Amino acid sequence: MKKLLWDFFPIALFFIVYKQFDIYTATATLMGACAIQVLSGWIINRKVETMHIVTLVLVIVLGSATLFLQDERFIKWKPSVVNWLFALVFFGSHFIGERPIIQRMMSGHIEMPDFVWFRLSMSWIAFFIISGIANVYVMFNFDTDTWVNFKLFGMLGMTLIFVILQTIFLSKYIKEDSENSDIEGI
Repeated sequence: MKKLLWDFFPIALFFIVYKQFDIYTATATLMGACAIQVLSGWIINRKVETMHIVTLVLVIVLGSATLFLQDERFIKWKPSVVNWLFALVFFGSHFIGERPIIQRMMSGHIEMPDFVWFRLSMSWIAFFIISGIANVYVMFNFDTDTWVNFKLFGMLGMTLIFVILQTIFLSKYIKEDSENSDIEGI
């Protein structure tokens, strides 16, 4: 839970600052929050998650363009670009290495046949592509207030629903820890 809150910290701060000020102040805050997230991850754990690095780079590049050009469209592209990059990485992992990236990440916790790993990977690729398209749709068809609300609540809601569906799909494959599976004292 702590990790989820930490991952969510920059976008929550962006949302709060946007509601108090404007998109440009929120963008500058997001840039600082992502930098703090990466720096503190390095200081505490001596490692940084790839997702945080990719996000930081895109936030710095697109956020700088937003601030220097005073054009909010640049920062609005960030969610789509991040999602499409992850779709590309997940897709590319089918051709680079022995196993798809999702299998490399989760195989210590789940045992599944190769065709199930393939389906899981394809579902994540589809989710990333659809999330990017949804962001573009909202970005071009609604005002900035609606986009900010969608970025926080809509994309988070889409992700939660997708993860719940994935959990249900994967539940029969999850390995139970022998200590946790014994019910004592009942």
